[in-house]
Amino acid sequence: MIGIIDYGLGNLGSIKNMLKIIGEKAIISSDISELDKCNKLILPGVGAFDAGMSKLNETGLAQYIKNVANMDKKPILGICLGMQLLGKRSEEGQLEGLGLIPFESNRFQVQDQNLKVPHMGWDIVDIKKDIPLTHNLFDHRQRYYFVHSYHAVCESLDNVMMTCDYGYEFAAAVVKDNIMGVQFHPEKSHSFGMNLLENFVKM
Repeated sequence: MIGIIDYGLGNLGSIKNMLKIIGEKAIISSDISELDKCNKLILPGVGAFDAGMSKLNETGLAQYIKNVANMDKKPILGICLGMQLLGKRSEEGQLEGLGLIPFESNRFQVQDQNLKVPHMGWDIVDIKKDIPLTHNLFDHRQRYYFVHSYHAVCESLDNVMMTCDYGYEFAAAVVKDNIMGVQFHPEKSHSFGMNLLENFVKM
């Protein structure tokens, strides 16, 4: 069973519905005792960095996620803002992130006047890591749905799982051991997103 962490921000129902289509049971909860029963966690998120971290800190979920990631070694998947919260910090806010993957989130600095910020819509990614989450995704060109103004800048290329190009190459997905994050929305990415979530379920 997969636990979808509810801290007041994110497309929780859409993620649960896609998991249901895949055939995986999922719960949406902010209750740590309920999330503890799950063998994997998804940290979704839409909105501002400090708003997200404030919610996680206030509810005790920030420390819980760190414990689950570092001690229990459960697979955790961050989506959109949820991915950015896995990092150290963001130019968007003042609060520290969860610090589970060594990266910062910086605002797009695109020079091409035709490229608007936020980066919004379907875009192609290049997969850089052959791990269980990307299993079988190499067979077809992968396209996902993005909506974001900030992107991950990793301290090490070892943590870059996927890249995308929007005026310049940026990290579209990050990874460190059992902790993974995707900047795009798999729950809005039709069969591409479904295949990725199915890989997460099978991990």
